Amino acid sequence: PAFGENLHRLQQLLDEVRAEDLHLAPRGPAAAAAGAAPPVSYMHICETESFSMGVFLLRGGACIPLHDHPGMNGMLKVLYGTLRIACMDALPPAAGPRRRALFRSRQLYTPASPPCLLAPHTDNLHQIDAVDGPAAFLDILAPPYDPQHGRDCHYYRLLEAPGAEPPALPREVWLAETPQAADFWCGGEPYPGPRVCL
Repeated sequence: PAFGENLHRLQQLLDEVRAEDLHLAPRGPAAAAAGAAPPVSYMHICETESFSMGVFLLRGGACIPLHDHPGMNGMLKVLYGTLRIACMDALPPAAGPRRRALFRSRQLYTPASPPCLLAPHTDNLHQIDAVDGPAAFLDILAPPYDPQHGRDCHYYRLLEAPGAEPPALPREVWLAETPQAADFWCGGEPYPGPRVCL
């Protein structure tokens, strides 16, 4: 019961966070013009054995490819811009590098939206796209990624022929595990916001 209560309280607190609270301002189209700049940047805020917290900044049109969070809970709150987040659940069994999944949702999130939640077995795979310009979100993962304890990030692609109209959701799909895409990498930036003391 305490987990559910604490999760709800954290969701309420995160829903109140705004870009200005973290000393962030939306970036204009000029920020996307720098050719060698990474499509996504990360501002590290803090990390413990229990959780990690930081801010992801996506340039206009950037995408964090479909990936998983094994055994982890997560929350993300859009600080500025608009994100399209596609969420899926992993389904047994896996067949080598291929796995079944339930494609549950594809929704737009803005600063007015409640946080997007993921759990170890629900919405654990997701893809994040910046829509109509740059976007940023506050990200909390608990526990954090740790390859030594089986919590490593894996990337996937959807095994579907493109159609004129996206099929209705939810639906069962097949995914193939892939290496990190050549056009996706994440740079680092200093965090300008209030210091977090634990």
